[in-house]
Amino acid sequence: MKQLYVTLFLCLGILVGKAQEKDTIPRKHITITRVTVPPVIDGKLDDAAWIDAPIATNFIERQPVNGLIVPDSLKTEVKIVYDNLGIYFGAFMRDPEPEKIQRELTERDNIGNDDFFFVLLNGYNDRQQSLEFVVTAAGVQWDSRMTNDSEDDSWNAVWYSDVSIQKDGWVAEMFIPYSQLRFPKKDVQTWGLNMEREFRRDRRRFSWSHIDNTKGSFSIYDGVLHGIENIDTPTRLSFQPYISTYVADYDGQSEVTVNGGLDVKYGINDAFTLDMILIPDFGQTKFDNKVLNLSAFEVQYDEQRPFFTEGTELFSKGELVYSRRIGGSPSGSVNLGDNEQLVDYPSKVDLINAMKISGRTDKGLGLGFFNAVTKKTKATVENTITGERREEVVEPLANYNVLVLDQRFGDNSSVSFVNTNVTRDGGFRDANATGAYMNLTNKKNTYNYYAQAEGSWVWDDDTKIGLESTAGFSKISGAHRVQGQVSLRTKDYDINDLGYSSITNYINYYGYYGYRYLQPKGNLNNMYLNFNLHLNRRLQPDLYSEFIFNFNSSFTTKKFLAYGGGFETTPIGVNDIYEPRIDGKHLDEPAYYNPWVWISTDYRKKFAMDLTFDWYAYDAKNRNNINVYFSPRYRFSDKWKMFYNMNFYFDTNDRGFVNYTNPNIIIGERNRNTVETSLESQYIFNPTMSVNLAFRHYYSEVSYDRYFTLQNNGSVLEDAGYAENHDGTYNSWNIDLSYSWWFAPGSQLTFLYRNSIESYEALSGRPLNDNFDALFAQPQSNTFSIRISYFLDYNRVKNWFGKNDNQAFYSQHRNAHTGKIMHF
Repeated sequence: MKQLYVTLFLCLGILVGKAQEKDTIPRKHITITRVTVPPVIDGKLDDAAWIDAPIATNFIERQPVNGLIVPDSLKTEVKIVYDNLGIYFGAFMRDPEPEKIQRELTERDNIGNDDFFFVLLNGYNDRQQSLEFVVTAAGVQWDSRMTNDSEDDSWNAVWYSDVSIQKDGWVAEMFIPYSQLRFPKKDVQTWGLNMEREFRRDRRRFSWSHIDNTKGSFSIYDGVLHGIENIDTPTRLSFQPYISTYVADYDGQSEVTVNGGLDVKYGINDAFTLDMILIPDFGQTKFDNKVLNLSAFEVQYDEQRPFFTEGTELFSKGELVYSRRIGGSPSGSVNLGDNEQLVDYPSKVDLINAMKISGRTDKGLGLGFFNAVTKKTKATVENTITGERREEVVEPLANYNVLVLDQRFGDNSSVSFVNTNVTRDGGFRDANATGAYMNLTNKKNTYNYYAQAEGSWVWDDDTKIGLESTAGFSKISGAHRVQGQVSLRTKDYDINDLGYSSITNYINYYGYYGYRYLQPKGNLNNMYLNFNLHLNRRLQPDLYSEFIFNFNSSFTTKKFLAYGGGFETTPIGVNDIYEPRIDGKHLDEPAYYNPWVWISTDYRKKFAMDLTFDWYAYDAKNRNNINVYFSPRYRFSDKWKMFYNMNFYFDTNDRGFVNYTNPNIIIGERNRNTVETSLESQYIFNPTMSVNLAFRHYYSEVSYDRYFTLQNNGSVLEDAGYAENHDGTYNSWNIDLSYSWWFAPGSQLTFLYRNSIESYEALSGRPLNDNFDALFAQPQSNTFSIRISYFLDYNRVKNWFGKNDNQAFYSQHRNAHTGKIMHF
């Protein structure tokens, strides 16, 4: 193993030098001009500022026919100017049938069946870090941060746009303030720029700077924007105060709470931003899709809290951070004495505050620092004889830290370092995790090489140290793609204090071959064929675990019907080293054969649907797993749409862990039926106002037929004397009805009604009507909440209190924009 690491890092040292060689990709250029009177952002190009503005044109088709010259009937022209406050785009997109321009209204940060105009800006001109701004023909905004084609659309900027339909096409106007951008403090600016247009009814995408789909990533093909000089960058400081109130009712008990707090964003310099959240309030975050979990690992739910989802590009490096740990379940347990019972164990820990600093220098060095503090949390214990109660700390005051250094170079290469740390007060568990990462692409953007090494340290009653490592390469160009990878993880690897790690103690060998169409052929717009091989072994002591062959495919016709399927098998069976839940044990599982097919119809139609059929057949009598997913959607109009999802899972004669009766591990043979139903309906009044209904019901029942004792060789022996009941039925019911209004840029008012019910009973096989009767007999949680937040820009606020150097500029914009779009 030591020789493997030495060889690996010697090779990577050579590759770093090669990856930094100068690229040869040609780039488009445009030089823009300064204006003294800015254009009005009203979706019209009739302002004097646009008369002599430089024009970007000659767009090239990106997809489906990569490299095709766009006809004059669909010509796109974009005028670009700037002033001391920001940069302006005025795009005219010709369309011979403007009445057919697709304009579905959606909520902000969503794109539906829409034509749209897209701007990519890279203030450091390094082809690796960009900001994206999209406005649809319906006037809806979408924005994101992008690093090497990885988009973080949770990032929200405050910028301004308007659109209009003309007799021969449509117009999109944008104003993007410098306060929302990142660029070096220089007299002369040189930025990366690309622009795209979506021509939705033919599902064609056109780009200003041609994007070659045969190799490399999207971001390396941007052009260059010149002409911005001697601008006075504004102070990047904004405040977002909020106030919220909740009326909650549960099991006949009502409670009213009022909260208030503040989010602060401060641009420390041109590259780095400080985000702080004081007195957090996450009461209106989306509900979790809870499930009945019978696996050996916890369920990893999505992060829903805005502060933890926005601007996470750096902090997601290496996947060492699972932010749900912060303010999640307490880490401690309760020691019960004689005649004591647990009365209250809190489900979560309250967050006191959190802050993060992130950014990237003009030399490509990214820096991220995150800190959060959570409250001391106590459980309540009661003496069953005396009635006396006491409290016990289950989570002390805790501090969470993340440090990230990410040096980017070349077109698509980086070297990174990440450290996470959790320190808990007193004698509670502390933890640290550190990772080093290399990702190197050659100068032709045809091959990628990568490696990583991570270590974890946990201090509890004992010290536990673990290691994870990965190395691989891939061919990222042409119709034929390949990849090879080796990864390992020791059994003591544990990042679960601030990250998420499930399987451990393995070494994995992975190989991939893929073939794709680079241009439409015959009746197909695209085709992907993928072949994957996995060989997994237990690391200590060595044991074969599984060998997996996987083939999957997807096809899209020229009428945009997408379909595909695949086949997967473990032809020589599996030694499952995780299901027994005890180190050194394994459960023999038979080989399985897994075919599946799927279809997705054209989303441009009012009615569309997705359908998947997935079947696992095992080399065991009557053992099967069938999954059917059905998701129709209907667009009643450009304002009103409805989505329905139904998932059916049927497991027959499955086997899994049920109990540990020292020294025996009990395995149960079970049947499990799961039905998950969800419905979402949206009515969008305009680009800033919407009503949304979200419903989900999850039902899962499991019944056990036989029980077995696990043997040392992985086989099982039937245990007719084991008589404990492990049958169960779990229900989760959620309804959210919300009204949202973006009444000013960055400012939002939300009304939310939420109803939720949850139940678990140790039985199965109950008729459906009886199941719902039992569910609705449980205590229900009903919550009504109102939350209002308001975005305040420092440069605007200081104008309220007197003269300053930029007041003339802000007054000019305020007057020019008449308050319709701009809110200075």
